[in-house]
Amino acid sequence: MEEIKLGLVEARFADIIWQNEPLTTRELIVLCEKELEWKRTTTYTVLKKLSEKGIFQTENSVVTSILSKDEFYAIQSEQFVENSFKGSLPAFIAAFASRKRLSKEELDAIKQMIDSYEEE
Repeated sequence: MEEIKLGLVEARFADIIWQNEPLTTRELIVLCEKELEWKRTTTYTVLKKLSEKGIFQTENSVVTSILSKDEFYAIQSEQFVENSFKGSLPAFIAAFASRKRLSKEELDAIKQMIDSYEEE
């Protein structure tokens, strides 16, 4: 899949859609005016850009997501591990854990995830 990146403002815009979908383009314009202080044209421009990236779609003036927030961030995580750690999840976890001590709850959750994949 083509690498999809969002800037900080685009991520805030995407969150507005994810939190309120489905919504009309008019509702989106009103929310963006309030939350981001954007003009109508800016909202349409960014919506078009993110639609071209395959994240959102507009049909009959109703905006919905093609990728859910969870799906989008899962793709981002995969791309990060691939680009930064040559696809090695163990290398990523080792790097992460070298700077941040994992809590017992986090370790238990990781073990539980591993166990669930082994059962599949």
